[in-house]
Amino acid sequence: MRSIKLRHLGRRSFPRYLSTTSSVQPQITPITSLLIANRGEIALRINKTAKRLGIQTTTLYTDPDASAQHASCSPYSINLGAANGYLDGERIVRLAKQHGIQALHPGYGFLSENSAFATRCEQEGIVFVGPPAQAMADMGNKARSKEIMTKAGVPCVPGYHGSEQGETELLNYAKEIQFPVLLKSVRGGGGKGMRIVMEEGEFLQQLKSARAEAKASFGEGGEVMLVEKYIIRPRHVEVQIFADKHGNCVALGERDCSVQRRHQKILEESPAPDLDDVTRLDLWEKARTAALAVGYVGAGTVEFILDKDTGDFYFMEMNTRLQVEHPVSEMVTGTDLVEWQFRVAAGERLPLTQKEIMERISERGAAIESRIYAESPERGFIPDSGKLVYLKTPKTDEDVRIDAGFIEGDTVSEAYDGMIAKLIVRGRDRETAIRRMELALHDYEVVGLSTNIEFLKRLCRTPAFIEGDVETGFIEKWRGELFDPVVIKPEVYVQAALGISTSQRAEPHGESLNFSFGSSERKFFFKSLDVLDQKEGEVVEVSITQKGHNLFDARVVRKGEEDHVFENISTSPITTPEKTSLATFFPHTRIETTVVQDPNNGNKITIFQHGTKTELSLVSPTWYEKALGLKEVTASVAAPMPCKILKNEVKEGDTVTKGTPLVVIESMKMETVIRSPQDGVIKRLAHKEGDKCKAGTILVVFEEEAASK
Repeated sequence: MRSIKLRHLGRRSFPRYLSTTSSVQPQITPITSLLIANRGEIALRINKTAKRLGIQTTTLYTDPDASAQHASCSPYSINLGAANGYLDGERIVRLAKQHGIQALHPGYGFLSENSAFATRCEQEGIVFVGPPAQAMADMGNKARSKEIMTKAGVPCVPGYHGSEQGETELLNYAKEIQFPVLLKSVRGGGGKGMRIVMEEGEFLQQLKSARAEAKASFGEGGEVMLVEKYIIRPRHVEVQIFADKHGNCVALGERDCSVQRRHQKILEESPAPDLDDVTRLDLWEKARTAALAVGYVGAGTVEFILDKDTGDFYFMEMNTRLQVEHPVSEMVTGTDLVEWQFRVAAGERLPLTQKEIMERISERGAAIESRIYAESPERGFIPDSGKLVYLKTPKTDEDVRIDAGFIEGDTVSEAYDGMIAKLIVRGRDRETAIRRMELALHDYEVVGLSTNIEFLKRLCRTPAFIEGDVETGFIEKWRGELFDPVVIKPEVYVQAALGISTSQRAEPHGESLNFSFGSSERKFFFKSLDVLDQKEGEVVEVSITQKGHNLFDARVVRKGEEDHVFENISTSPITTPEKTSLATFFPHTRIETTVVQDPNNGNKITIFQHGTKTELSLVSPTWYEKALGLKEVTASVAAPMPCKILKNEVKEGDTVTKGTPLVVIESMKMETVIRSPQDGVIKRLAHKEGDKCKAGTILVVFEEEAASK
């Protein structure tokens, strides 16, 4: 496909019927009060626009969210109790009626695509800020939507979308379609309940796993599956559409969401790269056709699979709600789509015509969104949770935006999705937007839990991404570059030692307690916690000798290397309870560093330097001496996060090899397989199916003799 030149967009004609008019004129009734039936960043984002428009808001929260930002962002907030309270549609409708609230915004996820919930709102006279219940039912059911799209002439991926749901029947349909196939729930979204099945032998296992995850995420009916042909090199391209009650329907450009993990988006951008004008406008037209086919009203997203090998595209599904990535479209169109939702729900016409939107897109360049997740990409994108001990975010302006649900001190709960924030940037072209995104990520600092920020930085530097050569298998295809081993520079260790030297909390780890106590030298022993570090687990010795006021010599000792010696380095530390900031003049350069000690784990040190995060562990000298002659062994496997045990894949006494599945856990509504880190014999399974475990809880114990080999 040839790359599009955006300046040409405004000159191209677009099908006139992208905007139509109905003879029926709906009554305009402005929204004055609103119940926000969601949580986190989307609740805050909706509240922000509602306040600007003078709409009185009420928010909801659950027990795990009692201290969350969205629980206190409005003058009125109602407790739903248990963690699953956001799914209690009947109670939420009852509360809206009880408090005399005029309208309800469902956000995304939870009940946002539940047609029965939308129907109940309509029955009770509550304005549902979303599409009509029937349109939601038609498009929300993946099988039904494909029938409608086929009749409307929109191409669909070959597959089975019927009611025969027996394991044998679905397997037979998969054989007819031919492997590889894609399993997904008819109520699916966000990658939940989706599995790629490469061969017949793994079909039934993947089907059971997909059904269990889908039912946990979407409730009854979520276990009903579609079986579709899996396209080997697909791109995920979606079109943001908007329709009003007057019969007008427009496309607000497309977004490429191909960079994914576990079928969930990580980064989205608009316009889509490497897409020619003809294909682009055809996608817009097909998206509008899809919306008009079901009498759609409000914000929606029509998702397509684009086959990189043939250039063909197929309808995948329609999300009948606002998308997580809607800020990307807002950036390139200069709009507030939540405001549009309120105005359309009130009966107003769309604020812009298709021609005006196209002109804006041609003028406003490119936008990219990165989702900041609590997870560890280096450990297979395993989700994480915990307290945000330290948080520093990039400065925002009209071209750099952050939609966040948390601030420093908040806790990211394992009960919900682990997205901490969304970072959105805009540039005059895609190349500028990528550079701006990387610079903004350099200023995004988080301590207390694992995040994907370092991964996103590497992604922005990957040549294939910069060239726009994206597909849904991008991460696996370019794994070598995205997870390239790192080398921690000696200056990082020196800055860590200098930072700790100014903190009284670090005293037990030095060989002398403080320079002022009469000794001019302190020694520290560090171990890298970075999975990508070429020398992960190696103990590094750092000696700091004070020569005068803020003047030091430093020596870094690493096994198998010559000592790194730095003489006459001067530093100006600024210490607060949360961090130590250092501006240090080395012989060759000036380096600014932030050093953070986790108050919940004094041995864990996080260093932010030159836009890179490094995590180290302080090691006691006795451990260091022991490490010189002993190999550390792993005799057990612990839970990497708070979780529920779904299944033990092994039995006590089993002999396993490295990589063997041991336990299947569930956290944040996602299934994760815990694999053996070594060859060995299973001595004990510490938990049974259904048990709930805290992070760090031992799950599997190996026989010590086998573990030490």
